[in-house]
Amino acid sequence: MKPKVYLTRKLPDEIINQLSEKCELRMWSSEEEPVPRAVLEREIQEVDGLFCMLTEEIDRSLLENASNLKVVANMAVGYNNIDISAAKEKGVVVTNTPGVLTETTADLTFALLMATARRIPEASTYLRKGKWEAWSPMQLTGQDIHGSTLGIIGMGRIGEAVAKRARGFDMNILYHNRRRNQEAEDKLELQYAELDQLLKESDFVCVLTPLTAETKNLIGVKELRMMKKTGILINTARGGIVNEEALYHALKEEDIWAAGLDVFAEEPVSLQHPLLTLPNVVTLPHIGSASVTTRLKMAEVATENLLKVLDGEKPPHPVG
Repeated sequence: MKPKVYLTRKLPDEIINQLSEKCELRMWSSEEEPVPRAVLEREIQEVDGLFCMLTEEIDRSLLENASNLKVVANMAVGYNNIDISAAKEKGVVVTNTPGVLTETTADLTFALLMATARRIPEASTYLRKGKWEAWSPMQLTGQDIHGSTLGIIGMGRIGEAVAKRARGFDMNILYHNRRRNQEAEDKLELQYAELDQLLKESDFVCVLTPLTAETKNLIGVKELRMMKKTGILINTARGGIVNEEALYHALKEEDIWAAGLDVFAEEPVSLQHPLLTLPNVVTLPHIGSASVTTRLKMAEVATENLLKVLDGEKPPHPVG
């Protein structure tokens, strides 16, 4: 008998066909809407494998009802949506999709940095609303990127890729990481800094660390007050790393100059979210890896992980 698999979101036909060939596949039919919790609770009771997105909370209570479950294949690099300890206790293998989205996410991170610094969304709206009546010497002026100092919090694959792009803009690059990355320092001419030093000296602070118990609310009131008045915060990692209430007040009171955010603590974000009311915030709907090629590669890697476990083999990308 084929192993039973539940897919929590409709994916391209080539992925569905690959899974259907090897598995008895059931699937939530929507591309856009997450699977309801009640549906997931029902479906997980009998399946051998779960192919999920970062939108699904795979917690202890869900796992305890999954008597046959062998693998949770998460179509993401981060896996803070999964209770790794509970999965380990149940003997469930958890996998992720590292590597394939590094360059695409770095592209988006640097694009967000540039859009925020040069006020590109604001300028486009200004023109489209018919406000551009004459050229003015200080109209919509932003911050220079070239020659400035970039502070990267988290020097993993994506951190290195962002640093590589910053080199093309002659930026001075500081980084803070749980462990020093000597190879990256030598290759990219980086300077390691303690977090306080990085915050004080950087023109741009880019958050690229995973969300863990240690990094939750890593950037709060104290840290934001250390930044320059002209400083810009960019977050393309996870929303929970930055205390959003503290960030709102820092931006509103002009303790820092602007922020560019691809992620929020609660997603999708409400239109009533205070950060969406500020003109000095550029916001995106978590599209760091959103290129056609990369998202398809992520689905392919997640599929390979899942099928390897169901075949009794070690997956390429286990976590936890």
